[in-house]
Amino acid sequence: MVALAHPMAGEASAATAPPGAAADPPAVGAGLDWAACTDLEAPKGIELECATLPVPLDHHAGGRSAVVEIALSRVPARAEATDALLVNPGGPGSGGRFLAARTAGSLPGDLRDSYDVIGFDPRGTGASTPAVGCDPDYFTAPRPDSVPATADDERLMVKRSRTYAEACERTGGALLNHMRTTDSAHDLDAIRAALGRERIDYLGYSYGTYLGGVYATLYPERVRRLVLDSVVHPDRSWYQGNLAQSRSLEAAAGRFFDWVARHDSAYGLGDTAEEVAGRYYATREALRARPVDDRIGPTELESTFLVAAYAAQAWPFLASALADLSNDNRPARLVSAFDRMGESPDHDPSFAAYLATECTDAPWPRSWQRWRTDARGVHADAPFLGWYNIWYNAPCAFWPAEPGEWFQVDGERVENALLVHATGDGPTPVGGAYAMHRRFPEARLVIEDGGLSHGVALRGNTCVDDAVIDYLREGRLPDAGGTPDGGDLVCGARPEPEPRKPSPAPQRQAAPDPGVSLGSAPPSTSGASAGFPVIPAIGALARINR
Repeated sequence: MVALAHPMAGEASAATAPPGAAADPPAVGAGLDWAACTDLEAPKGIELECATLPVPLDHHAGGRSAVVEIALSRVPARAEATDALLVNPGGPGSGGRFLAARTAGSLPGDLRDSYDVIGFDPRGTGASTPAVGCDPDYFTAPRPDSVPATADDERLMVKRSRTYAEACERTGGALLNHMRTTDSAHDLDAIRAALGRERIDYLGYSYGTYLGGVYATLYPERVRRLVLDSVVHPDRSWYQGNLAQSRSLEAAAGRFFDWVARHDSAYGLGDTAEEVAGRYYATREALRARPVDDRIGPTELESTFLVAAYAAQAWPFLASALADLSNDNRPARLVSAFDRMGESPDHDPSFAAYLATECTDAPWPRSWQRWRTDARGVHADAPFLGWYNIWYNAPCAFWPAEPGEWFQVDGERVENALLVHATGDGPTPVGGAYAMHRRFPEARLVIEDGGLSHGVALRGNTCVDDAVIDYLREGRLPDAGGTPDGGDLVCGARPEPEPRKPSPAPQRQAAPDPGVSLGSAPPSTSGASAGFPVIPAIGALARINR
């Protein structure tokens, strides 16, 4: 648990009932004790309230279950609340209370008047108690290079993964057996009941699309509006999904390198994508020999630059950081980028909760030989983050809690739904939207053709946003397009970012070894590979906006 404050092996705490205590879901209309939030800030002009909701640890145990608490946020309707919109930013492992204020601020006035916008930290995350946490030291920088150059390197990384899983077993207690997406879907219905709503509206991004799909399958009669943005592929369990994701992230990184090359006059990193990629990998190799600031080695570089595959708005900042270091041996902007977007010990709770869900949603290979074979194959195709993604998920090979079977989403009984996806989405390849479309026969799909970023709805594309607003306001969907492997409504993409080199960053004393070239040397081909995770998607986006 976070700070080991809330043990879950049946002992009583502020978040758990004594063993055997009743834990029935709240009755419809039971209400919530909303009060001013003490740990969240809302933008000016937005009222934000917080509450907690007790729910059963085990929804199938009835009154015999211990209790966990779900932390909620609410932006209340400005007039009479006629409906409730629940929002989820993705993950798994990411808290979601912050998204209520951001979503409310993006809605037109009439929806602000009529909607209670509800955010929540899914069980085990954020301010929900108990929360999962395993070993913050796992992220102490610099971490070992994700690309194993030798068999000993690989054995070290396997040992780290096993040790992290063992730490989770010591700290996680009974909660680890109840962190599946189906558990969170049952929590969603408990939230609906506590709000006193017969039906809810739901907007979910990334992993939140799978959570929304599971909820709609379990409780189709409880869904009024359902918006799924940047859709997880419902046909692939997490292991297979991560392998596909690494290849999709490689394509997204290629688009970033191509953009930098087309703006060579601003960044001076080469006028082809191949040249820019070469400079990136040369920088990565230099950091293996001498980490910047004694913290930023190859793995920290990857944890920072993976954001380029999530969001085009980060491209100018990341390109400037790479240019400063590669061209001028100035590390300050890379240090700033890592501090803002990279992983640190503070990431442990979300990483632990991510694993607690993904490792138990479906079975994972237990043979390391299978992982090694797949890792080498994916690295050959996707060196940008292939090995990194393998290690991000490798604790699942040793996870202490038993997995369930992959839940099959089925939207046959859902009256309507709206799916939204960008064709250039790296973390969730667009094929997932087509597959989910087939599972929801009454859904419509809005495609942002040429879109470069993860997360589309209410992000400033007028064509997309109008379709989402029309659906939320009146239930109006675009006309059917005729084929599930295409968009019912195709919108043009938002403009690419403009290149900009911000004012010079303050200099730091730590710099790469002057004897190590950060010039235009080709990427190293030694060792096994280079690597990424199905990292909580909103986590990467949230780091951009800090």
